Amino acid sequence: MSASSAFAASPAPRHADPLLARAWEVLEAVPDPEIPVVSIRELGILRDVRRADDGQLEVVITPTYSGCPAMSQIAEDIAAAMQQAGLPPHRVETVLAPAWTTDWITQEARDKLRAYGIAPPVGQCGSAAPRENVVRFVPRPVAAPVCPRCGSARTERLAQFASTACKALYRCVDCREPFDYFKPY
Repeated sequence: MSASSAFAASPAPRHADPLLARAWEVLEAVPDPEIPVVSIRELGILRDVRRADDGQLEVVITPTYSGCPAMSQIAEDIAAAMQQAGLPPHRVETVLAPAWTTDWITQEARDKLRAYGIAPPVGQCGSAAPRENVVRFVPRPVAAPVCPRCGSARTERLAQFASTACKALYRCVDCREPFDYFKPY
């Protein structure tokens, strides 16, 4: 079973091939460079690890959004982790379709984001839940995130972009603390 054919946020697939199993194990520990408390697998960025037709290992990743500046760093971190583990040469393939969605973030990662002070995305993009759109011609109400510090639902957006383009800056009305919100895509 390849991860690209399954839900991207699912656990690493079990492999009879010990090399693929070891590669998945190693890559489970590669953190996202912009949010180091979660791994690239937990965010759904790591899509698959497979053997290419030429026998070389191929690591498949999908950016959280087109033009994500962290992709080259992620590829470098993958290379470093695999080299440190003594795995053979590989190549990293970036795939854009299907496009990454916040639905691929695991529950474990959502919990880690909240504990780190980042509100995880509200709702699911694959459902009728409210979500941010990249291009919006007519403003639509979007469910406000819950404060990751005090749990209050009384929050307000301060800025469309925060520490990274995939997050917005919010403030809790009750505890007055600012926080990043991982925008749903």
